Amino acid sequence: VQCYFNVLAVVLRTNNESPWTDEFDKIELSCLIESISTLNPRIEWKKIKNEGPSYVYFDKKVSGDLENRAVIREPATLVITNATRSDTAKYRCEVTAPDDQKSFDEIVIDLTVRVKPVMPKCSVPKSVPVGKSAELSCLEEEGFPKSQYQWFKNKEEIPDDPKSSSKFLNSSYTLNADSGTLNFIAVRKEDAGEYHCRAKNDAGYAECPAQTMEVYDIDIVGIILGVLVVVVVLLCITVGICCAYKKGYFSGQKQAGNNYKVPSKGDGVDYVRTDDEGDFRHKSSFVI
Repeated sequence: VQCYFNVLAVVLRTNNESPWTDEFDKIELSCLIESISTLNPRIEWKKIKNEGPSYVYFDKKVSGDLENRAVIREPATLVITNATRSDTAKYRCEVTAPDDQKSFDEIVIDLTVRVKPVMPKCSVPKSVPVGKSAELSCLEEEGFPKSQYQWFKNKEEIPDDPKSSSKFLNSSYTLNADSGTLNFIAVRKEDAGEYHCRAKNDAGYAECPAQTMEVYDIDIVGIILGVLVVVVVLLCITVGICCAYKKGYFSGQKQAGNNYKVPSKGDGVDYVRTDDEGDFRHKSSFVI
């Protein structure tokens, strides 16, 4: 009577089929054969991602991107010695036993490699007028699973709902933990301070340096006086130009240097133009 075999996946860390490990740690993907009569079954491991399956262990050799980072521990356990973020995938253990009545069985293990976030990029406006809106942003894209975000003011965590804290009760803002944005609807003087953000996931967290946001009052009186001064200056310039036109300062014509006005002839005097004597000379003498 032949014996059936069954392949089970037991992960030492979590004892389930959806194990996880932190980046650069060791992880074992256990493929346990409970019963089998075939002496030398064929064992294969495949890595399954969006682009399709690829061999990890085939013909008794580790291959692919795990070639120098994984080994097989008899009979079929895959041990990854230095996990990286690229190892996050589904892994399928396949066992073929020609001498058994049920000659094939498989099990799929879903591995997650957690990656600690890096320092997020934070953007905090340096100064904002009272009553205006302001947006603070925080982002990091290295962590896995995707990071969640927290904001701090003067080293104290800002709650998701301002009404849940007496210190932020009068503030008007919305905080999105998924996108990392902190939006002030109408900034108050009390909102001034040092702000920093924390990106966190199951593997750890990272923070950006604190940045100061100043809140200032808008000087309405100063703005009005400035506008009035500009209006008065423009009015004075306009009046001056009009007076100058009336007095004829802009109506005179320049005379060219070679223009000459011929003098009127006197009684008894004749003028004749010559080439070698100036412009004019007397033709006859005065008669007394």
